[in-house]
Amino acid sequence: MPKATWNGAVLAESDQTIVVEGNHYFPPNAINKEYFQESETHTTCPWKGIASYYSIAVDGQVNKDAAWYYPSTKEKAKNIEGYVAFWRGVKVENN
Repeated sequence: MPKATWNGAVLAESDQTIVVEGNHYFPPNAINKEYFQESETHTTCPWKGIASYYSIAVDGQVNKDAAWYYPSTKEKAKNIEGYVAFWRGVKVENN
């Protein structure tokens, strides 16, 4: 089952991830919200839409903008709307 970890904490775990462009997108109900902080960062993907970001905070350390999601996707990416993906040192393993 795919699991996202950083700094010893399990950020998300689900067997319902969707892989897009090599990234596991985790369903919103699979993330451990206690580690997530809203970010003001936004980026735009030409076919997915506007991404929003979370910073990850674990044991006093913050990984800025280490998770992203598309709150409202373009039509071709509706299957990942609201799903969360990771980068910047967050390890995603399929156990």
